[in-house]
Amino acid sequence: MNINWTEILTASLVLFAVIDIIGSVPIILDLKQKSGKINAEKTSLVSLGLMIAFLILGERIINIIGVDVYSFAVAGSFILLFLALEMILGVKLFKEEKDLNPDIASIVPLAFPIIAGAGTLTTLISIRAEYSTSSIIAAIFLNIIVVYLVLKSTKAIERILGTGGIAILKKVFGIILMAIAVKLFTSNVQVLFE
Repeated sequence: MNINWTEILTASLVLFAVIDIIGSVPIILDLKQKSGKINAEKTSLVSLGLMIAFLILGERIINIIGVDVYSFAVAGSFILLFLALEMILGVKLFKEEKDLNPDIASIVPLAFPIIAGAGTLTTLISIRAEYSTSSIIAAIFLNIIVVYLVLKSTKAIERILGTGGIAILKKVFGIILMAIAVKLFTSNVQVLFE
């Protein structure tokens, strides 16, 4: 089996920017305070399962409704752009659900939609047009390891980075995500008009 480390690294960085687990530390801390505990193992496993299932079945689902991967990639580039705008400008474009049962905070809203949300799932389908499935699965595993480690050490991360550090990271990953959205759009939109 030929391992393409460049693809794995690039897909990992794309997913890392979209999942934005470091930027989600304040949300995670808030959920931990409200629910009393966040189960890092459960959150990581549910997120992993959702991402791999959508990577494998997502294309079939979109084909059933009559959409090709290139159209989905272009649509996904818009979602990535909006996520990037949220990160850079500090605005909320996507509505978050409130008053969820704290007993299931490890799964909803943490595993879905914060970690494996619309942006992540759309990105998985979108990057299939660019990278091999095995590279994307490896990237998912690498990101889930990072997610698990962050969930296990949220307080230490907050103490090290501080509010300003988290805000800076969010802006930097927002700019990277915006560049990825533009590349995804330009490399797929031309296929639609051929």
